[in-house]
This record gives sequence, structure tokens and C-alpha cells, in this order.
Amino acid sequence: EAAELLGITAEAVRMRIKRGTLRSERQGGRVFVLLGPERPTEHTTERTGPTEDRTAELIDTLREQLSEERQAHAEARRLLMAALERIPPQLEAPRESPETVEEEPEGSEPRPYAGGPQEGVQPRPRTPWWRRILRG
Repeated sequence: EAAELLGITAEAVRMRIKRGTLRSERQGGRVFVLLGPERPTEHTTERTGPTEDRTAELIDTLREQLSEERQAHAEARRLLMAALERIPPQLEAPRESPETVEEEPEGSEPRPYAGGPQEGVQPRPRTPWWRRILRG
């Protein structure tokens, strides 16, 4: 019956009794829920004045902060664009794709060994000391 009056399920009433949020008495194997004139209901959405005022004040403060941050962001973007316009564009070297590399004519001679590292070839990374020791 208490669940019906409160507009919640019987299981919710049991959990509230267990948590102590609903007053109850046990008599003869039955549990009686004590509901007073201030009985809590699921549908009760009473707001107090000070809390509502504080919430409105907080919302106003957050709106002001958001506006200030938007203005600061716009100013930073404007300054960045002005700085980028002053920097001269750098010319990049044309990159050759594998399809555009000139193939050697069939009758060409082999090139001599140049010695030293070749361009584009990365040296093998050095093995960490702990791997060298553990491998033996």
C-alpha cells in the first residue's frame, strides 16, 4: 500500500526501509511504513527559493565566463592569422613518387659504390643494452 501511495514499486519501498529513508515498524511479521504529512513522493518537486536563486546565479556566471572565453578564442585566432600572413611561404622541393623516377636506359653502365650511407636509408636503431646483455 505504501508503494501505491508513494508512486513507486514495492521493491523501492523495501530498499528505502533498508537504507533508513522511510520510517517503519515491524509487528507480527509485517512491516508498517509510517508516512507523515510531509511524506516524500516521487512526484514532489518542491524547490526552495535560495537554491533556485543560487542556481540562476551560477548559470549567469557560467554564461559570462563562456562569453569571455569565446571572445578570447576569437582574438587568439585573429592574432594567429595575422602572424601567419607575415610569414613568407617556404618553397618545398618537389617530391618524386616511385612512378616518376627515371628508369636507367638498358645500355647504361653500373654506377660505382659511393661508400657511406645512402640517402633515404635509415640506419638500424641501436639495440638496447639490456637486450645485448640478456642475449649473451
